[in-house]
Amino acid sequence: MFRLPKSVRTIRRVQIIARVLTQHGFGHLVDSLHLERYVPLPKRWQQAVLPSLEGEPEASIGRRIARVCEELGPTFVKLGQILSSRPDLVSSDIIAELVKLQDRVPPFPTDQARRIIEADLGMPISQCFTGFSDEPFASGSIAQVYRATTVAAVERPACSVVVKVKRPGIEDTIRLDMTILRWIGDVAERLVPELAVYHPKMIVDEFEQTMMRELDFVNEAATIARFAESIGEDPNFRVPTVFWDLTGTSVLTLEEMHGVSVQTLLSQPDPAVDRKQLADRLARGFVKQFFETGLFHADPHPGNLLVEPPAAIRLIDFGLTGRIDDEMLGHLVMALIGAVNHEPEIVVEVLADMDALGEQTDRAQLQRDFFELIEKYYGLPLHRFDMQTLFHEITGLIRRNDVSLPREFVLFGKALVAVGGICLQLDPDMDLLTLVKPRLVKLLAERVAPARLLKSAAMSGWHLLNFLKGFPSQLRDVSRRMARGKWQVNIRHQNLDFLANEIDRASNRLSFAVITAAIIIGSSWILASSSATAVLGVPTWSLGVIGYVLAGLMGLWLVIAIVRSGKLS
Repeated sequence: MFRLPKSVRTIRRVQIIARVLTQHGFGHLVDSLHLERYVPLPKRWQQAVLPSLEGEPEASIGRRIARVCEELGPTFVKLGQILSSRPDLVSSDIIAELVKLQDRVPPFPTDQARRIIEADLGMPISQCFTGFSDEPFASGSIAQVYRATTVAAVERPACSVVVKVKRPGIEDTIRLDMTILRWIGDVAERLVPELAVYHPKMIVDEFEQTMMRELDFVNEAATIARFAESIGEDPNFRVPTVFWDLTGTSVLTLEEMHGVSVQTLLSQPDPAVDRKQLADRLARGFVKQFFETGLFHADPHPGNLLVEPPAAIRLIDFGLTGRIDDEMLGHLVMALIGAVNHEPEIVVEVLADMDALGEQTDRAQLQRDFFELIEKYYGLPLHRFDMQTLFHEITGLIRRNDVSLPREFVLFGKALVAVGGICLQLDPDMDLLTLVKPRLVKLLAERVAPARLLKSAAMSGWHLLNFLKGFPSQLRDVSRRMARGKWQVNIRHQNLDFLANEIDRASNRLSFAVITAAIIIGSSWILASSSATAVLGVPTWSLGVIGYVLAGLMGLWLVIAIVRSGKLS
């Protein structure tokens, strides 16, 4: 079990989390997670006596979750945004509320940003930029962004850039919240069955990886550089250039990209833009990312795509990226070929090979559900497809059948749907299937090529030889341990520690109650038999009164403890 550090900052933060959850109607979750001791007594009493007043009954659960995220601050807003990208785990009505979360916080002073830049780059800001805006044009929970102009040098002319500066103290705040979230995720998966199906530990692990990558500006710069390398020297599809000499752990400097966003073009068409050519380049660019480079932009919404007439594409905002390795690409290709060829059993087998099927998954039912979904869309003209609806139907099917997809698969699906939807809005006559299917066939042919199969067989043979080589010595060690009586069988119990704690608490309260009752009986006996005698100058009857007062305080303490535990009923 993950242990929560008992520092003052940690305890105070858990108190805030428990209080906010209770205020928004999640008091039952607070009880299940054993956070009730952190909720103030008046609120606990209200919950115990008037549970119907808890929360906001008129608000949907999605809206209440969004309000919890907003009140708990930047880390939880980011968590809500990450959850909104996992429709395979979270229902669409909750996602509809979480996507509204805005990562906007008041900016910190520009003078402080300048000091951070100088400290990180090790030189005065005047040696880095000839012009630096006085106010940021964007401010988020992790960083804020300024426009600037670089100093001209021998190797490059002066350039317009955007400078991303990390918010001071944000790393400590996020690490504290992540410590608490790991603890809560661990407890939730073991103690709350209705939350276990959402895989909270997996969500927290993925969220922590995402946050650590976002805090690491050097890693983000390296990702953008890899994108630029994979795209090549294509003037019609570009990403920002990284200025490495002006980039550090807290500062990221990128080329400023110009153009009109696709979001604006969809609402206000520009006659200078060739929409058919733009759709074709966009589709080909992302198909290359998905099936060739393996590194793809996972948030290609219209606001992150800039266009320079007639059809040059500029890709920005690399906060969310995905990577498909060779093994995952093989699974992906087989699943898509199975869907395209109307063979749902292949899709189910691919999911089984990925270990994505849960303990409650009925494979026959899953196959029937996929068959019905493929039948529904099979033969439908492409311009009649609603990509977003199809994606929601697939993710709903996955949730119903207890299937847990890898994060990269879900990001791929969302990116594919987003790009496909934009392309069809730009060019309704575009045939995406004709564009994708040859790539799938080519990838499948490459995977069954003799040279690849021979290489795979050689690797498998090497692993087998290593296993056979070590097997005799391992078998000898096992037999020796058994002969010496040192063979051990380790049994790992789950949740018995909480049972032991509850028994311990119950026995302590019972002992406390017995002592209180004994004091009352003793005090009553002293008062009933008291005389004018005194002990050390104190009248004996006063000892009985003191006993009553002590018993009353102890009884009140016991009642308060029971109310705070939520076990009054």
